[in-house]
Amino acid sequence: MVQKYQSPVRVYKQPFELVMAAYERRFPTCPLIPMFVGSDVMSEEQSEDGCMHNIERRCKLDVDAPRLLKRIAGVDYVYFIQRNSLNRHERTLHIESHNETFSNRVIIHELCCYSVHPENEAWTCFEQSASLDIKSFFGFESTVEKIAMKQYASSIKKGKEIIEYYLKQLEDEGITHVPRWCPSGPSASSATSSSSFPSSSSANNNNKALAAPTLARPTELPITPSISITAPADPAASTSTSPLQDSLALACKEGSSPPSSLNEPTAGTPDDKLDADYIKRYLGDLTPLQESCLIRLRGWLQETHKGKIPKDEHILRFLRARDFNMEKAREILCQSLTWRKQHQVDYLLETWSCPQVLHDYYTGGWHHHDKDGRPLYILRLGQMDTKGLVRALGEESLLRHVLSINEEGLRRCEENTKVFGRPISCWTCLVDLEGLNMRHLWRPGVKALLRIIEVVEANYPETLGRLLILRAPRVFPVLWTLVSPFIDENTRKKFLIYAGNDYQGPGGLVDYIDKEIIPDFLGGDCMCEVPEGGLVPKSLYRTPEELENEDIRLWTETIYQSASVFKGAPHEVLVEIIDASSVITWDFDVCKGDVVFNIYHSKRAPQPPRKDPLAGHGITSPGGNNVQLIDKSWLLGQDYSMVESPLTCKEGESVQGSHVTRWPGFYILQWRFHSMPACAATNLPRVDDVLATLQVSSHKCKVMYYTEVLGSEDFRTACCDVQSLGSMTSLESSHSGFSQLSATTTTSSQSQSSSMISR
Repeated sequence: MVQKYQSPVRVYKQPFELVMAAYERRFPTCPLIPMFVGSDVMSEEQSEDGCMHNIERRCKLDVDAPRLLKRIAGVDYVYFIQRNSLNRHERTLHIESHNETFSNRVIIHELCCYSVHPENEAWTCFEQSASLDIKSFFGFESTVEKIAMKQYASSIKKGKEIIEYYLKQLEDEGITHVPRWCPSGPSASSATSSSSFPSSSSANNNNKALAAPTLARPTELPITPSISITAPADPAASTSTSPLQDSLALACKEGSSPPSSLNEPTAGTPDDKLDADYIKRYLGDLTPLQESCLIRLRGWLQETHKGKIPKDEHILRFLRARDFNMEKAREILCQSLTWRKQHQVDYLLETWSCPQVLHDYYTGGWHHHDKDGRPLYILRLGQMDTKGLVRALGEESLLRHVLSINEEGLRRCEENTKVFGRPISCWTCLVDLEGLNMRHLWRPGVKALLRIIEVVEANYPETLGRLLILRAPRVFPVLWTLVSPFIDENTRKKFLIYAGNDYQGPGGLVDYIDKEIIPDFLGGDCMCEVPEGGLVPKSLYRTPEELENEDIRLWTETIYQSASVFKGAPHEVLVEIIDASSVITWDFDVCKGDVVFNIYHSKRAPQPPRKDPLAGHGITSPGGNNVQLIDKSWLLGQDYSMVESPLTCKEGESVQGSHVTRWPGFYILQWRFHSMPACAATNLPRVDDVLATLQVSSHKCKVMYYTEVLGSEDFRTACCDVQSLGSMTSLESSHSGFSQLSATTTTSSQSQSSSMISR
């Protein structure tokens, strides 16, 4: 498996020319990296005007490996080839490096780029990517890969420290300014060339020419989550001794073999890149490999969820929940985004009206913050009449209320991050169990609790920073036995349980909450506005039939519909257009499998829809949500025509688009199963086709979609609104349920004559 790495944008607050002067001091050897023995220049080219300077070096590393491993590998040194391409006019340096040693067993490829900061030309940006592919290495493949990744991560930051070391060295020598290159003739460019790259041996001779009274320090710009940087045509690897090269030698030192490349550039939007300073300020201290996972998952979402992507904090929560396993995090994140869109959870704080019975009898509420700045939520569970609330409101209303609490928690975390000046991504929950007894173990109430835990665990991972359980009675172990299996192991580690009055002593509540805000009912001096609860009057109870109708109304209040797509059984939606130049808009998510999206036009009205076409074969589509409109007797080009090119959509993608109609009539939106083409070299049926005849249910896709028809004037108004928000591709109607856990991104649209399809 190829291991990859992608760095955030790291910023040096010095001009490009000065950073290049520091960079060149790393050659031909660097005392800060003992294993870097030296480097030899293999070729060097420079344009007549001195603008372009290309150099290729062969770098030598002393592999401090066990003697036995050296004998097995048959080498004493490891060699890398590094190619540098400096453009003084564009002020960029591209570096590419790969391993020469063991190149038939291990493939290491590293790319780096130094460039000018797009918002401040007196600063310099650095980006790095790498890939590592160990094909075979004397049986040590897995061990080498692990050691290489670990050592590479530890050596990435060292590269920046080395540049900063030489920048400080230049400043101590009085070199605080290096003039920019200008095309003023061969002699001038030659002089500029020599001054731009003072070597360690000639630095003293150049001090007078390069020195300036002070080192210019530009006014610091505010930290932004992303900066616009032109994607380099050929990004470059690291310095003479790149972290990747260091990790190779260190891997051998640990007793295994050399690693291969650690990451190729991640495809993404080139003008939307994360700044390392922003990550540290708003997301916290992440390891280089954790930063890489965040950037790569974010890039994948930019490609598949055009228009809007989740906020970085939200992406990071799902990565942490899966120990930064990108594939697992991507799966649960896509499921959660689909769930949010389907149930319009993003608008819950605006649309949810808390019933009066919850105001009076739900014993929970927000109360200041803990010592770490996390929002503090207090729940007096022992005083809550869970049976009465379930009987009066129903399970779904309680779930909605808990979801609104979590949404409010996310909002408060963002506010506290700004207030306290450090990343705050979770909250603290204090649960008081005084009064808990057997009536709280009422079976429907426990069932509702377990359902709430399941939904919260799936969609709000890593939002609970600490759970303080106070005054736990003897019945608590029974409740804990029922509930704990449904709680994630990482979440359970955050639980602190106190029996009786243990919370009042050392190691208790005062260790986590300031004494001034401890609630009065826990012996503090702060008045707490959390309701005291009590028994819900039975006059407020409702019958099961009333609750069932209310539950259905709550969870069907969504503009999105779900559909199943089978092999040979597409799902189709009919849209009747009366006025030409109307605009059909759509927004759908591919929840499972791959589908092909088509749009057809017909002057004839289709027959009433046929549902469950597979029922005759003993297969039923869940919920009967598969509809076919196009009659099998219809001929394409005669009875109906295709008005858009087919669009193949992969699992997990979010697609938004529109079509400007040319003619009135009937338009059919179709989602059909995407099959891989059969082998052209044979007429025999493919294995998949044979299996499909045996088990059609295995060939099933699921989509969640929303369609809307707008007048041409309404569409132009909507487009203007979208463009003013910075999104050029996705149409957001007044009813569209895009996620509020997202920030608008700019992408390129794909329009075909009278239509626009964006993905």
